[in-house]
Amino acid sequence: MTLSARIFSLAICCLTLVNVTHASQQEELENLRKRIAAMQRDMDKTSESKAEAADALQESERAISNSNRKLAELAALQHAANQKLSKLQEQQHKLSTNMAGQQALLGKLLYQQYFGGKQEYLKLLLNNQNPNQVARDLQYYQYIARHRATWLARLRENFATLDIISMSTREQRAELAALRAEQAAQNRTLEKEQSARKHTLGKISQQLHHQRREITRLHRDEIRLSLLIDKLTKMLAEPKSNSLFHNDNLPDNRFDSSPFDQLKGKLILPVKGVVANRFGTPRPDSTVQWKGLFLRTSSGQAVKAIAAGQVVFADWLRGFGNLLIIDHGNGYMSLYGNNETLYKQVGDILRGGDTIASVGNSGGNEDFGLYFELRHQSKPLDPMKWVATKLH
Repeated sequence: MTLSARIFSLAICCLTLVNVTHASQQEELENLRKRIAAMQRDMDKTSESKAEAADALQESERAISNSNRKLAELAALQHAANQKLSKLQEQQHKLSTNMAGQQALLGKLLYQQYFGGKQEYLKLLLNNQNPNQVARDLQYYQYIARHRATWLARLRENFATLDIISMSTREQRAELAALRAEQAAQNRTLEKEQSARKHTLGKISQQLHHQRREITRLHRDEIRLSLLIDKLTKMLAEPKSNSLFHNDNLPDNRFDSSPFDQLKGKLILPVKGVVANRFGTPRPDSTVQWKGLFLRTSSGQAVKAIAAGQVVFADWLRGFGNLLIIDHGNGYMSLYGNNETLYKQVGDILRGGDTIASVGNSGGNEDFGLYFELRHQSKPLDPMKWVATKLH
């Protein structure tokens, strides 16, 4: 089998593999999107549960606030009741003191009345005194009797009032104690309920946090997979004439005596590998165009100088990693980027085919390979137009 036939067979196999991979990834993408939709529905339900739990917690907190307000109002009532009770107790003490004195005086009066009250009336009638004086004395005794009767009636009223005050005091104390106990019990119940609802709300919030993180991760996976499928779709849509170029040769020093501008169509690429892009086409996910070639190959492979020249740059550069630049004279330069190791330094004189670096992925490149450019007077050139052999 000829080399062209082998390459064609290999290309057919690659395209078949890409087709199978593309179909599999399309199915995976659909499953991923279904999973995201299902998780989004679950998260909506969780959000609704969180809202309901928050509403229940709000009602519980409002009930606790109302209960605490009632307790405060009850405390104010109890304070007023205690003040009233203190006055009633003071009044009760005074009444008790007065009644004790009145009872002592009543005892004396009863004693005197019992032993001498009737004789006083008889003496007034039998002493042959002035009738006017007798009338006045009798009137005086009647006044004293009426006063005693009024005093005794007031004493009985004081006893009744004291009983009423004592009863009211006991009832008010009992009522206040019952109200406070009821309010305290209700508050404990509400606080327990509030604690349980807070715990539930915390669990729901944690669940929502995990669901959001998972959905975010799945969305990132979806984006990556969609980009990969887009790339595969574009690859499958490319005509077969755009098949990737495989470089199987390495440079040597056979043209070292020739000026560089006479080497167009004779050069060999610096490493063995696959040209993964075309000069002048847009870079992936960017409007920036390729100004060189990316040769995908294994890590550590030797990078060769394409022609004789002198090293003018050998250092790390953002976006290009470990970069080496060779001046070939007459304004022509070649650039070698993303290297793992640079073996040459600025000022070194090179022959064509000299090993100058080793392949890597420095500079943030995801793939191992070599980034290669040709320039003339700083203007990028299409390296494939300078290569000796290429696949059409």
